[in-house]
Amino acid sequence: MAEKTFEKALEGLEEIVKKMEEGDMTLDDSLKAFEKGINLSRFCAKKLDDAERKVEMLMKNNGELEVTSFTNEGE
Repeated sequence: MAEKTFEKALEGLEEIVKKMEEGDMTLDDSLKAFEKGINLSRFCAKKLDDAERKVEMLMKNNGELEVTSFTNEGE
């Protein structure tokens, strides 16, 4: 089995949202899809957190870690 990637997990999450928005799923199918969506969402969040930590590590300046916020301070 191929390793799950962020992109594939995000595609799966988008597909689940689309199917649920159509409103044609049974309650049981909706619950199963929701559970799968939660798991995919958690996987994506972990991948993003890992990527942020890696970026922070790569932004070392003279041996000191220079952390840059990803948020727009002007907003």
